[in-house]
Amino acid sequence: MRFSLQREVLLKPLAQVVNVVERRQTLPVLANLLVKVRDGQLSLTGTDLEVEMVSRTVVDDAQDGETTIPARKLFEIVRALPDGSKVTISQSGDKVAVQAGRSRFSLASLPANDFPSIDEVEATERVAVPEAALKELIERTAFAMAQQDVRYYLNGLLFDLRDSALRCVATDGHRLALCEANLEGGAGSKRQIIVPRKGVQELQRLLEGGDRTLELELGRSHIRVKRDDVTFTSKLIDGKFPDYEAVIPIGADREVRIDREVLRAALQRASILSNEKYRGVRVEVSPGQLKISAHNPEQEEAQEEVEADTHVDALAIGFNVNYLLDALGALRDEFVVLQLRDANSSALVRGADNQHARHVVMPLRL
Repeated sequence: MRFSLQREVLLKPLAQVVNVVERRQTLPVLANLLVKVRDGQLSLTGTDLEVEMVSRTVVDDAQDGETTIPARKLFEIVRALPDGSKVTISQSGDKVAVQAGRSRFSLASLPANDFPSIDEVEATERVAVPEAALKELIERTAFAMAQQDVRYYLNGLLFDLRDSALRCVATDGHRLALCEANLEGGAGSKRQIIVPRKGVQELQRLLEGGDRTLELELGRSHIRVKRDDVTFTSKLIDGKFPDYEAVIPIGADREVRIDREVLRAALQRASILSNEKYRGVRVEVSPGQLKISAHNPEQEEAQEEVEADTHVDALAIGFNVNYLLDALGALRDEFVVLQLRDANSSALVRGADNQHARHVVMPLRL
């Protein structure tokens, strides 16, 4: 096996797959990348048995073959080479030589046959999704996923496929984020899958904007995302996601319309003096204004008054300020609407002009 490539061209696919490789492995071969050259095309594969990433690129001076090379070492070497270097990688016996200009490196390899590959995904559904839309769906919801929750199905992101839309939903039991995008041509089927946290993070890293279209293949226990240069596969969480639509408050008829940036800045200032453990702020609504206050065990206090378009009177409700800030950060609209019911009910936060993205935040007792 042998191939040559410009450093910059090799660095991009390497960076995509190296993140999947865990720093601690159960099998030595999992620390390596599977490197294959066939018909002038190089494919690099990294896996941790849960998530697999295959990146492809065209190479010069190619001799077909395959082997596995230590992932981090190869990435660090290529990254440290000077810009514009031409990198040649060749295999002889169980050693792999990396050469660029006057630099030479010899790495130990393991046989390609030892490398585990995720079985072919038997797709039950295939959906075409614009890359920019999927990127936005994940960015606007993934922050609300649980971390290491015993309710294992919350440690991931729900992909809810409907007739003509794809929804992403995440919740950690204290707040919920939902975003949806319409699919041209429709999905034609209904399906819910939960992608685990690591898979979501790798997918988020991989996706770029632009007007390319991705193919999503949903199998019984895997999701596969195909782009012309990359194939991403992840196992799914086997569990049932809670009925999230039941959590979205209905009858929250007390509306507050407010400038998103103004509210965000006021909450950030008030949060400086909030309790470090509970992060609580008190929000009081009266006609035409919102009053935000926070205090901590040292008896320090912050107060902010913000103009708001509302007729609600005499309503005070406590929130975890971080959850509100996360929700506001995920919205894109200039104005947002807070829909409230009473001091013991969750609040709905959404853009003033559309319902595509919605956030639910549970109240705090202050």
